[in-house]
Amino acid sequence: MSMYRQLWLAIIVSTTLALVGSLLASLLSARGYLETQLSVKNTDNAAALALSLSQTNADPVMVELAVASLFDSGHYEHIVVTDPLGKTMVERVAPEPKLDAPAWFVRMLPLRAQPGHAKISSGWQQLGTVTLASHARFAYAALWKSAYEVAFSLAAAGLVGGYLGSLVLRRLRRPLQSVIEQSAAITERRFVTMPEPSVPELRQMTSAMNAMVGRLKSMFEDEAARLEAVRREANFDPLTGLANRSYFMARLGHALEAEESTGGALVLVRLTDLEGINRRKGRAATDQLLKRVAETIAHSATEFGGGSAARLNGADFALVLPAPVDAEGCSKSMLAQLIAAAAPFMDSGPTVSIGYGQFLPGMVLNDVLAGVDAALAQAESVGEDQVREAVMTTRDELPRTAEQWSAMIKRAMENNWLRLVSFPVIESSGQLSHRECPLRLMADEQGQWLAAGRFWPFAERLRLTPALDLAAVALGLRELESQPGLRGLAINLSASSLDEAGFGQRLMTLLGTHRAVTSRLWLEVTESGALKHLDQFRSLCRDLKSLGCRVGLEHFGHQFSQIGQLHELGLDYLKVDASFVRGIDSHAGNAAFLKGLTGIAHNIGLQVLAEGVATEAELAALVALGFDGATGPAVREPRVG
Repeated sequence: MSMYRQLWLAIIVSTTLALVGSLLASLLSARGYLETQLSVKNTDNAAALALSLSQTNADPVMVELAVASLFDSGHYEHIVVTDPLGKTMVERVAPEPKLDAPAWFVRMLPLRAQPGHAKISSGWQQLGTVTLASHARFAYAALWKSAYEVAFSLAAAGLVGGYLGSLVLRRLRRPLQSVIEQSAAITERRFVTMPEPSVPELRQMTSAMNAMVGRLKSMFEDEAARLEAVRREANFDPLTGLANRSYFMARLGHALEAEESTGGALVLVRLTDLEGINRRKGRAATDQLLKRVAETIAHSATEFGGGSAARLNGADFALVLPAPVDAEGCSKSMLAQLIAAAAPFMDSGPTVSIGYGQFLPGMVLNDVLAGVDAALAQAESVGEDQVREAVMTTRDELPRTAEQWSAMIKRAMENNWLRLVSFPVIESSGQLSHRECPLRLMADEQGQWLAAGRFWPFAERLRLTPALDLAAVALGLRELESQPGLRGLAINLSASSLDEAGFGQRLMTLLGTHRAVTSRLWLEVTESGALKHLDQFRSLCRDLKSLGCRVGLEHFGHQFSQIGQLHELGLDYLKVDASFVRGIDSHAGNAAFLKGLTGIAHNIGLQVLAEGVATEAELAALVALGFDGATGPAVREPRVG
């Protein structure tokens, strides 16, 4: 029973006991008063009758007449006159009267008044004795009237008291509910603070819990800041702030191999005669030139689709742009900007050479690098600022225009040309944690199935991702229902769907029709998408948790400095991006970063999983770093039995 109901029950019981006790005390007091008054009346009336009879010398006729006259008034139960020897001279007894009160009331509260006794005498001579008892029906009527008047008054007082008690409880319930919600939020790994209530005891409790949450946040943020510094030191060039070579190569490899990869373009940039500039201008000027070049390349990355820029070595820079992108336009625009930025440091001759090339998912990393590097060498051999394109086979039979993509995606949804593919996610113990199930779409009747990375960018541009996400979730729910032994199944939700009006409600309606399996459904959003639509994602997390779904972030780690914004979400797990996992067995910097990341996550009850594990050595290193599980090419399905 809840505390609120217990308080209500306590108020009702205590009020009822108080009212019953007050009523009983009032009735007993009234009964005692009436019994006393009846006894006094009996004594007085007996004395008066005896005095009257004494004046007649107890003449039998006069005694008979006097007793009859008094008895006929109807106020007496019985009157008896006896002579000095105890012989009855006159006796009058009234029949059982009709009482003006319920019989049960009379039985519960009987009136026991003492009859009056008086001596009849003439001088010193005793002539007889009068015994007299008055009727109690009028006393019962008065007592009954008093009973229901007191009961009505006390009931009215009880109702008023109950109403006032409800106001007090309502006043207490709001802060008490806030304390309960805060406690529940902490158990769900949502560290929230609450306004302090006016009730002193609850204010102290809330203040203590807020202080605890504040300390946890502070410790969390301090550790996150330290790990962010470790991450940047391990993966970024200290001079320019761009990604270093190893981190860039890991991200490029992931862009070629990942299930959700969209392909894109690789751009290589080389500054001409950097050593000569260093000799002529000095190290400080050279560093300033490199910073300007890095700023220009980073600006181009942002301007052309949010790509990833890096400094590969002293004079070489690189840029990966996601598809679809105008790589030629980006390269030529960047060339002009780099020439202008480097002009104050150049004496004569060429400034920069650029090579670029388009790539598709599934292409070999070394082939892509070799092709673009050859284009860079061609541009450099001309002896002036040039841009050259690498000739690589990137043509396919997919649509070219937005209208064609829209028609193809809608046709696939109408014809149910959608399916899920399954990749195992294995716990560190070797058991199956769940299956990761990305969406596939069939382009045409000939059966060409496309990975999500091929059609998803166009679906986002055409605002078709909500329908695709709901279709993927529906497929996942049916899969869970058909496989009761499957521990879990993960579906990725697009960040753009979170921003779509009505998507959350439609998703909850769909999940509500499959409540039996929602506890085995894992739903995840990319780290960047969750941070971009944080309010919508927070609301969705609360709704999903109410149905028992597990919620997590994938491709985690690139925006680790903003991890403090995630403490109120109540997440269940994190999937660390493959670019941090690549070569982890030989990358001490990333190993230190991931070791700290798992420590923070475990302290707040989160599972940490690794994406894109490519080798057995990487898998062993991740287990040693405290990861709870992994997925990727090196992860094999555990054997059953």
